[in-house]
Amino acid sequence: MPELAAHVREVPVNQIREITEAAWRTPGAVVLSIGEPGFPLPRHVLEAGMACLDRDETNYTPNAGIPALREAFAARFREQSGADIGADRVYVVDGAQQGLHFAMSLLLAPGDEILIPNPGYPTFAMTSRLLHAVPVGYPLYPAHDFQPRIEDIEALITERTRVLMLNSPSNPLGAVLGEDLTRRLVELARRHDLWIISDECYEAFTYDVPHVSPARFDSAVPGEARVFTSLTLSKTYGLTGLRIGALVCPPGLEQRMNNVMEAIVSCVASPSQYAALAALTGPQDYVAHARSHYRANRDAASAILASKGIPFLSAQGAFYLWADVSHVSGGNVRAWVRQFLAESGVSFAPGTAFGSIGEGWIRIALCTSQADLVEGVGRLPSREPATAGSSPVTGRDSQPDQ
Repeated sequence: MPELAAHVREVPVNQIREITEAAWRTPGAVVLSIGEPGFPLPRHVLEAGMACLDRDETNYTPNAGIPALREAFAARFREQSGADIGADRVYVVDGAQQGLHFAMSLLLAPGDEILIPNPGYPTFAMTSRLLHAVPVGYPLYPAHDFQPRIEDIEALITERTRVLMLNSPSNPLGAVLGEDLTRRLVELARRHDLWIISDECYEAFTYDVPHVSPARFDSAVPGEARVFTSLTLSKTYGLTGLRIGALVCPPGLEQRMNNVMEAIVSCVASPSQYAALAALTGPQDYVAHARSHYRANRDAASAILASKGIPFLSAQGAFYLWADVSHVSGGNVRAWVRQFLAESGVSFAPGTAFGSIGEGWIRIALCTSQADLVEGVGRLPSREPATAGSSPVTGRDSQPDQ
């Protein structure tokens, strides 16, 4: 048979799925490798989706989504970010991943470079490669609390650089960009005439710090604005299987957005849109409960890691902990997580799923029950000598592969 296209053959295996699917095949495994919210969906959200089917509202919707949902997304984004946007800038998408593909399709031509965080979510690189673009990792070092540095990013910018990818709160790190750094990153993009794609999947979950959207510092003038913001309800409301999110775009791109949306997916399924509308406009108890649960889980897991002397990044957002297991991983954390699953029945995502700086680290998902989390983290081998109250980040400084 004919070969697949070369750029498809070069897309790497998603190591998160690799270890998680192995865990799903392991009887009794404690699965801490995937970010899947575990709470029952609110009844009013389910009923809104079912009501759409009951009235047979199953035809095409506008490319950009039903008007009421676009306005609901815009209202939430205005409230959360402080950015003054209207519903005309909101495009309902088939989950955040389709939103990222949508944005990259608009911005990247073959051979263009996109700056992505290292460590960062693996589909940033996977998606850009599918579009014949070149992902270039900018380093997030342990010695700097995994925060980006302007000078590190600026040193990587070339005449082929088109996009700066930002992710706060971060998956996998749980790190959150502060106001001053976010402003300076937007200024950097403006100085070099770059687009920004801001992945804000976890904007609802920060702990003792605010979420700061780059859109807050973007221009509102058509032709000068440069920030695309990717949002999802998968994490905020646990709607992972309904595949529903939004892409907030700069002003003046409406017709081009419609054209590209038609080519990618046409429109999102109407039952998912009505369920999303109910989630955004109805009671918000689910979000408050989830935030409290993730925070309590973060604290419980952090206490266990500290008692074992295992360095970790103290998460300010999302629902992950980033922990250093280099004392046992032997320089190959991808192999170690498979061995640990086989021997201990617990799965963690290997840090190398997120980039070269992730070698020796694991991502621990905090969205399971606290009992399972405590049991799973408790099986990690201690670092000798164990030091109670161990400092979160050690300052190990790895150099990234570019």
